[in-house]
Amino acid sequence: MSIILTASNISKQYRLGLVGTGTLNHDLKRWWFRIRGKENPFLKVGAVNDRSAKATENYVWALKNINFEVEKGEVLGIIGKNGAGKSTLLKILSRVTTPSTGEIKTKGRIASLLEVGTGFHPELTGRENIFLNGAILGMTKAEISSKLEEIISFSGCEMFIDTPVKRYSSGMRVRLAFAVAAHLEPDILVIDEVLAVGDAEFQKKAIGKMQDISKTDGRTVLFVSHNMAAVKSLCTRAFVIENGSIVFKGNTDDAVDFYLINNKNEAHVDLNNREDRRGGKDFRFSDISIKDKKGVEQTNLLSGEHYTFDVRFSLKHAKDNIAIRLKFIDNQGVMRFLCNNAFTDTLYSLHETHKGNVSCTIPKLPLPNGEYSLQLTCLTSGGTLDDIENVLIFNVVGGDFFGTGKEQVSKQGVLVENSFLMVNQFKEL
Repeated sequence: MSIILTASNISKQYRLGLVGTGTLNHDLKRWWFRIRGKENPFLKVGAVNDRSAKATENYVWALKNINFEVEKGEVLGIIGKNGAGKSTLLKILSRVTTPSTGEIKTKGRIASLLEVGTGFHPELTGRENIFLNGAILGMTKAEISSKLEEIISFSGCEMFIDTPVKRYSSGMRVRLAFAVAAHLEPDILVIDEVLAVGDAEFQKKAIGKMQDISKTDGRTVLFVSHNMAAVKSLCTRAFVIENGSIVFKGNTDDAVDFYLINNKNEAHVDLNNREDRRGGKDFRFSDISIKDKKGVEQTNLLSGEHYTFDVRFSLKHAKDNIAIRLKFIDNQGVMRFLCNNAFTDTLYSLHETHKGNVSCTIPKLPLPNGEYSLQLTCLTSGGTLDDIENVLIFNVVGGDFFGTGKEQVSKQGVLVENSFLMVNQFKEL
């Protein structure tokens, strides 16, 4: 397939601090070096784009040496943390801003959805803004008119189409903006995280339309999102941006795995030194870890994926009828999910003085996106042997739990499927 977009050595530098403080002097220096045919002196300085670090320079590289190619008809996902440089890259690709170094080569028209209402005039009606956006994209009035009814129908804003856009909600603006960008046949469609503003019904329509654009019409989509389910279902390839640089390129599944693995909390927690625990000293939890189906330790989890919680313990005296309980608690302190071997009538009997481990395997993690803590408890008929709160903190990223190609969210905090199965395995060491 032919290459439709090429980014070569793209870098973008910004000045930190208040706009206008000392910038005239820097602008004069840039101008003086430029008329003498020399390189911009400020391109030799600048800090790495790490928003958590204290600034040590007057300049920061929002992007540094970005290189990639996109083929016609490809859907390319761009993944990264907030502030990594994703939106800056899309603004450069859309020619909203210029790069400090490097160049972009494209073939055909580019339409972009970067922010809510981008390119809309608030005083004009929805219908008038459709024609305005079409003209900006290089469409003739006849071409826009032929698509007008289809755009209005897709947006779902028929009642308000002749109302000024300034009276639209943010969700209505996104609906109309996406409908315009998708139906006026751009060769390259650039989409930032704006679809998160829309409701679930519109997100489903939008993702379906993007799939049609790439697969049926053979057009190209560049898609930025924190919705890993949408990235996995929509994108054919993806890359990960970190601190303004591309740190991984590959197929979508590998890119998502790389992003989750490299943006995690502590994956293996030693519990031996925890003093804030209830129970006696006969039974003690010693450590816990979370592993995916490949056996890789994780603390950024995908909803609907396979995970195993490995818990190690030590025992001084023999005990019967032991139950191990894992309680999943959200960041509001509400329990959202519970695992307990007593549910499957498999209470353990442990011999005197030995070590062991319990593996709780969850084939499809039934938690929506959010941050969770884990409470670990060992119980017998005689009471609590060991109980520790906040044994580890982990994040759940919205995933495709039901296999529908989109993220599922439950207000109750737990996703349910008839085929859901929990298995507890006990091993003595």
